[in-house]
Amino acid sequence: FAQIVLKQMIGELSALHSFVYGGDYPSPYHGNAALFAMNNVATLGAILQRSVENRGYLVVDIPERDPDFHMIDGEPMYSPLSNQVLKLSGQAGLKPGDVIVAVNHENVMDVPDIHMLLRNMAGESVRLDVLRTSSTSKFRELRETKRRLLQSQGIEAAEGTEGILPEPLVVVPMSSGDSGNLAYAAWEWKTRSRAKSLAAAAGFSIGYAHLRDMSGASSMDSFVRGFYPDYNKDALIIDVRNNNGGNIDSWLLDTLQRSAWMYWEGRSSNITTGGLGWDMQYAFRGHLVVLINEHTSSDGEGFARGVSELGLGKLVGKRTWGGGIWLSSDNHLVDGGIASAPEIGTYNDNFGWGLGVEQMGVKPDVEVDNNPKSAFDGEDTQLERAISVLKEWLEKEPVALPKDPGHREDMNKKEGVDDGCSA
Repeated sequence: FAQIVLKQMIGELSALHSFVYGGDYPSPYHGNAALFAMNNVATLGAILQRSVENRGYLVVDIPERDPDFHMIDGEPMYSPLSNQVLKLSGQAGLKPGDVIVAVNHENVMDVPDIHMLLRNMAGESVRLDVLRTSSTSKFRELRETKRRLLQSQGIEAAEGTEGILPEPLVVVPMSSGDSGNLAYAAWEWKTRSRAKSLAAAAGFSIGYAHLRDMSGASSMDSFVRGFYPDYNKDALIIDVRNNNGGNIDSWLLDTLQRSAWMYWEGRSSNITTGGLGWDMQYAFRGHLVVLINEHTSSDGEGFARGVSELGLGKLVGKRTWGGGIWLSSDNHLVDGGIASAPEIGTYNDNFGWGLGVEQMGVKPDVEVDNNPKSAFDGEDTQLERAISVLKEWLEKEPVALPKDPGHREDMNKKEGVDDGCSA
């Protein structure tokens, strides 16, 4: 009750970054291990669809993250149904189109949802019965070989041996948190791949980096992975949609403000042929677009405002969350919880207090929304518009290396020519 009162009081301040959390708050499980286990639902790390026609759950998609960066805190992150995981135990992974018909010998159609059969099973071995309508396995290959051998000998196949039959598959489900992390990482990789594909079709090269938040090493890693391999491209998209904030905006802005003032070229190589590029090293010379939306918050907004104020690029998307007053989250209460309060104001000459962020949000240069239904179907209108903006920008202001100054002037003193030198 005390937390409810505090929340109502802080709400009267009409300031963002005001939270009440933690402390002496009762657990919904009341210390009951059985109740916790019942609600701790594991997943198979895939998108499944209940199918009455197939009498099971159809595998719609198996998320896959960037294969070059599949480690999370030192551990590889794959779907329990993927071939990368199951081949280690001599099994074959599933593919979209396969059907799961049973979990630990229980028919999945006998329960309202397949995940009811996966409660408290994260990290535990589980037997699935699957119909491999898309994938194959040694088990199925042996069965098919036997069937063909019998047919070649004129022997009729026994009843039930024709067609696709269920076969066992032992998997280890993952927690719902890990599954969500995998799905997010898969979305990041797909979006990056799509940005590169769209840019290539539009006739230019691009780099892409998505930042989930601005909090420490993981966010810095995301930027490094997206920026440095592509720092010499024509364009760059930094995607801070759904960014939860943090405090690394100054480091990002510092990196993006590096400018090329000198260029390197050897006798047989330059930046286009594998040689050195320019000084400052890793300075980005192309055009920048930052993607924002209504869920871009806190330091994600600070970064977007910084890009705009420093003239580093253009903002595309929707108006952001609107949190421009900062906090330290160090005002603990006696029960160990926190009731945060507005602490640190921000301002500049252009916007004054709040930087035009607090309770207002950062307004994009090009406003475009993602239709929820279209986004669910895999479209990304904001990304497509960003590519269009960059294409038009590059047509007006191409990114090119400075012209080769040509053969260097002969500085040797020429005989019989008075050049004013008394030496």
